[in-house]
Amino acid sequence: MADGFDLDHHGDLEVGDGLVDLAVNVRAGTPPGWLIEEITASLTDLAAYPRQDAAVAAVAARHCVSPDRVLLTGGAAEAFVLIARAFRPRHAVVVHPQFTEPEAALRSAGHVVDRVILRPEDGFVLDPRAVPADADLVVIGNPTNPTSVLHRADDLRELARPDRILVVDEAFMDAVPGEPESLAGASIPGLVVIRSLTKTWGLAGLRVGYVLAGAGLIEQLAAVQPHWPVSTPALAAAIACSNERAVAEAAQAALDIDRQRVHLLDSLGPVPTYGVPRGPFVLVQKEGGAVLRESLRERGFAVRRGDTFPGLGPDWLRIAVRPEDVTDAFAKVWRDLTT
Repeated sequence: MADGFDLDHHGDLEVGDGLVDLAVNVRAGTPPGWLIEEITASLTDLAAYPRQDAAVAAVAARHCVSPDRVLLTGGAAEAFVLIARAFRPRHAVVVHPQFTEPEAALRSAGHVVDRVILRPEDGFVLDPRAVPADADLVVIGNPTNPTSVLHRADDLRELARPDRILVVDEAFMDAVPGEPESLAGASIPGLVVIRSLTKTWGLAGLRVGYVLAGAGLIEQLAAVQPHWPVSTPALAAAIACSNERAVAEAAQAALDIDRQRVHLLDSLGPVPTYGVPRGPFVLVQKEGGAVLRESLRERGFAVRRGDTFPGLGPDWLRIAVRPEDVTDAFAKVWRDLTT
C-alpha cells in the first residue's frame, strides 16, 4: 500500500471461474493461430540458450531504429523494474491516474516518488506545466491506463529535458489506429518508450515486451538485466509480431477496437465518462461503483475496480472493450442493475 492505494493490484485479480472477463485489457480471441504455430515451432530449440539477435533486429526494423536502441524484456513490467534499478533520480514523478507498476517498482527500489494527478474535470488531459521543472525522471502512459486518454505527442515532447529521463509507457499504443501520437523511434534525448506484445496479441503468459531508447540508456538498462531474460518462445513471438503481416493485422484490430468501443459506450447508456477514450478500455464513474462491481460479479461479469489507481476512488470502474455480442450481454446486465 502507498498512501492508501494498493499499487500491486492488477486486473487479473478481478477474474474468476465462470466470469466473463472485462477486467483485463487483453484483446479477445488471441493469440491467433499463426502466432501459436510460430511459438510452438520454437520449442524444438529449448535445449539451447536464447539468442536475441534476430528478435532485436526484427523489433528495430519494425520501428526503423538501429538494433542498439532496442532492449527486449520479460514484459513491460520488467522494463519498469530495470528503470528503477538502473537510474538514480533525485526527483521521480509519476503522472496519475495510470498503470501503478512503474511507481511500485520505483518505490521498491528505494526511490521517493511524487505524483502529478490529472483531473477528470480536465478530461485527464496532460498539462506539461503541471510536471515540476526539477523532476529528473517522469513516467506517463500513452494512451493511459485506466483513463484511455491519448496524450498529444507534442505535449510529451514538452516534458523532455537534457537532464531528464522521460518514460512513456506505450503498452496500448498499437490499439490506436495509426498510432498518431507515438514517440516510438523518436530521437529525443532521455526518452524511454516501453512497448508490450501482451495486449494486442494475447501473450500475458509468455511475458514479452521491449524498450526503445538511445543507445546509452539501453546500455544502462541492460547492465542491470539478468542474463537470458527473454525465453526462446518469447523471442519467436517478438519476431513474428514485428513483421509486415503482423503489423497489418494489428492495424485492423485497432480499427475493430475503435468500433467496438463506440458500441460499448452507446450500450451503457448515460454514464459519466471523462476525456476522449482511445484505448481498448473505457473508464466510467458511477455512484456506488464498488457495490455495482460486486453485483456484476454475481451476474457473471468481471470489471476492474478503480480505487487502486491514485487519483480515483471506489465509484470508478474500468471496462475492457470486447466484441459486440459480449458487450450486448454485459450491457443488458448493466442496465438491469443501474436503472
